Amino acid sequence: MATLNVTYQGRSADAPQPVDERLSDADIRRIAVELVRTGALPGLIVAELEQNAFTHFVVDRFTDAGTVRIYLRPKVPFGQ
Repeated sequence: MATLNVTYQGRSADAPQPVDERLSDADIRRIAVELVRTGALPGLIVAELEQNAFTHFVVDRFTDAGTVRIYLRPKVPFGQ
């Protein structure tokens, strides 16, 4: 399992529940859209977020001392 962190519009938040670390990048993007739409990410609520909002975002995966983190972020620093 992994912690999913989403950065959007200059804000970043961790998903409250872990996600499967083996999810594809497309699945990570799809899950992130639903999390943002439903307000499940603290401080990141966009009810009308388009389904393709994260199409060009980067999915970074890091493992440190057995802890897995997945970051969904814009290709450029400081968010979209």
